[in-house]
Amino acid sequence: MGRILTEKDVEAAVKGGSVYAAGGGGWADHGRTLGYAAVSVGKPELVSVDELDGDDWVATAAAIGAPASTTPWEMQGIDYVKAVSLLQDALGEKLSALMIGQNGKSSTLNGWLPSAILGIKVLDAVGDVRAHPTGDMGSIGMAGSPLPMIQTAVGGNRDENRYIELVVKGATARVSPVLRAAADQSGGFIASCRNPLRASYVRRHAALGGISLALDLGEAILAAEKRGGTAVIDAIVKATGGTILTQGRVQAKDVIYTQEAFDIGTVTLGMGTRAATLHVMNEYMAVDDADGRRVATFPDVITTLDAEGQPLSVGELREGMDIFVLHVPKSIIPLSASVLDPTVYPFVEDRMGIDLKTYALG
Repeated sequence: MGRILTEKDVEAAVKGGSVYAAGGGGWADHGRTLGYAAVSVGKPELVSVDELDGDDWVATAAAIGAPASTTPWEMQGIDYVKAVSLLQDALGEKLSALMIGQNGKSSTLNGWLPSAILGIKVLDAVGDVRAHPTGDMGSIGMAGSPLPMIQTAVGGNRDENRYIELVVKGATARVSPVLRAAADQSGGFIASCRNPLRASYVRRHAALGGISLALDLGEAILAAEKRGGTAVIDAIVKATGGTILTQGRVQAKDVIYTQEAFDIGTVTLGMGTRAATLHVMNEYMAVDDADGRRVATFPDVITTLDAEGQPLSVGELREGMDIFVLHVPKSIIPLSASVLDPTVYPFVEDRMGIDLKTYALG
């Protein structure tokens, strides 16, 4: 049977999602807003893919943009609901469930409000256990597909007349950049619903159980919090199966916001032989040690934590901060078809100027 998501699950989803946000993944307060709204207006239900029929329609509820940046974004809960409604109208059939493209501070909860209002299940499946910069990385194998897809986007800063609604149809690789441009025009962050696919396809290509992973991690964090920061970090390490890869002081942060709605650059940590470089494209995508050796690469989970065990987004990092770097290797998390798809890497490698594919697919 499914699990009715309740008020106590909201904070767990935000806390666990914030670790899997890998330095990106939206805003915790936005996640709380979505979650509390959902559990107060209805009963969002988390179900496994086994509870769906193979022919049931599943779409991805997502948010697009780089909200860690200093842009005038505005997204309301109703925008997620409208995006789902527009997709159902374009599809001409009802969706049975919503999955999410990735975990994150708010993205773990992206499906809850449409679920509560429209009576659609929240599927315990993700396009990627951790957060990532491009929609293709959470598209469960559709990035290179010629099949025409439907993608919708809704939201924007109302005061600046940036509110946008759009419905786009076409191959995923062609329509994803259109939604990213819409995110930039809307103020940097927009709600979307995309890629309706049959449950039988989702079962084979998504990272199953990805929302439960975030909820379980969040519950472990909440249980440890009263014992202090060290206990929280220990709980995160234990629940994720990861390790603290390195720790040190932020020496330099060189990250810029681009017109494509990405935050791109590097963060340098520590000194001398203990130094490390974190490579950023919205999220932490790779870590090099002092000798330039690669020690972690997407789709590994890479997250920065402060001494209290609070996950810090790229936008929150400042020079002089002392931080810990959590590393969870890809070998111990469920992986989707999209993070194993070679076609999703060149776009990101080109913007970042580093090799990801060799490590990610190796």
